Amino acid sequence: MKTQKQENFPVACHLFPRAYRQIITHYYNFARYCDDIADSPELSSQQKLHALDIAEQALYGKADSAEASLLRQDFLHEHLDFSLATDLLVAFRRDSENVSYQTWAQLLDYCQYSAAPVGRFMLALFNENPSTYLPASALCAVLQITNHLQDLRNDFLLLKRCYLPQEMMKHYKVSTKSIQARHSSKNLQFLLNDVLKRCQGLLKDAAVLPSIVKSLRLRLYVCITMKLADILLKKLAHGDVLRDKIALSGFDWIRAFVLGCVTAIITPKKTLIAREHK
Repeated sequence: MKTQKQENFPVACHLFPRAYRQIITHYYNFARYCDDIADSPELSSQQKLHALDIAEQALYGKADSAEASLLRQDFLHEHLDFSLATDLLVAFRRDSENVSYQTWAQLLDYCQYSAAPVGRFMLALFNENPSTYLPASALCAVLQITNHLQDLRNDFLLLKRCYLPQEMMKHYKVSTKSIQARHSSKNLQFLLNDVLKRCQGLLKDAAVLPSIVKSLRLRLYVCITMKLADILLKKLAHGDVLRDKIALSGFDWIRAFVLGCVTAIITPKKTLIAREHK
């Protein structure tokens, strides 16, 4: 069970207007509460699904749940669509049943529910154009998949859960036994390199996002997050996810913050210059 300080990427920070900090914190708390239910090794699948149903009903005022009730009030105040929260429950229900993914496309579909709603929530809160949703979804998928890779061994040992697409495991001749080892085999490393290469492609798809986000504060947040994602992808490529605890360091955060701020400030100027030359 993680706290905000233990997350890979910024959750709620002073970059945001004070008026938005409460709803962002409540959204995080709701997502964390539901995620902890789905990841509980003590609860059965049926118990997890029942608890998630209660959380969803509470969002609509039909049950009691502190985390959901607080978020319900915020959503009603900001006139936000409840799907920004309930879509997360689709992924948590899949996790509760340990659904496996046969193809890369199926894994990305999972990310559309487990991660993309978070991006859409932030963009909707800042009243950004829906054209930002697609590149934001690509970025959110990268954040989700890198988290899967970091927790690859523990997820399987504790929850018997594996997010690596079965098709890719078969192609690289990787079994679940390989994931339980103390270090990565050559075949597993080949598979992981393939996943990381695809994530780099998704990060390129997300590269347009800073240039189309109007809010400077949100643009700063996006640029810092993108820098952190790029740093983490490189660390994963040079480490062993089974042997090493691969995580962002304090220096990584400082570097991402500085580079992200510079990128956020110069991006609109670059976009404007490019348009003037057309």
